[in-house]
Amino acid sequence: MAKCKKQRKRFDEINVIPFIDIMLVLLVMVLTTATFVNKGLIPIELPTAKASTKEELKKEVTIYINAKGELFIEEKRVDLKALETELSTISKEQTVVLRSDKESKFQDFVAVMDILKSLNHEQLYIVTKEDQ
Repeated sequence: MAKCKKQRKRFDEINVIPFIDIMLVLLVMVLTTATFVNKGLIPIELPTAKASTKEELKKEVTIYINAKGELFIEEKRVDLKALETELSTISKEQTVVLRSDKESKFQDFVAVMDILKSLNHEQLYIVTKEDQ
């Protein structure tokens, strides 16, 4: 009885094509599921609200109040008088977006609201983060 021995083929190389295919699939998955967050130039931490809705805004003016109580209109730092002057030059129908840091003083928020009310601006949005 003769035994038949199978000769094992020598394993000198690795086929990397399946590895590359898997890596490309993983790359596509990471790129499609990654979230790209668009943050403003002025760092503020938005307060949260349970009932927040997103709306499309057109031609808006953004006012920022950071944690130190500094006021910005768009990216330009202003004081209360300069803010009032800037807001008096824009149309009453133009939307004003207020982004106030949650650590800022409430008095700063009220001062900005007083200016907007005295200038009869009614198109106002206050930006918050949705509470999760």
